[in-house]
Amino acid sequence: MTDTDLRAIVLHALADIAPEAEEIDLDPAQSFRDQLDFDSMDMLNFVIALHEALGIDIPEADYPKLSTLDGCLAYLETARPS
Repeated sequence: MTDTDLRAIVLHALADIAPEAEEIDLDPAQSFRDQLDFDSMDMLNFVIALHEALGIDIPEADYPKLSTLDGCLAYLETARPS
């Protein structure tokens, strides 16, 4: 899986939780909470969607690492199987 594929999966998962994500140009360094008005349930659903799409177990302690697009991509890059 390429970085482009991973980004597409993350953006698709975001769009499923917050459809407005497709309509805005996300700032990769700004939190989803600020840009998409994510609440804790949105974050949980986002993590579940990533788990289902990628088969990666994400412990709750790591959720803050997924709060921005940059952070999410960096975390998933290191967490995904080779």
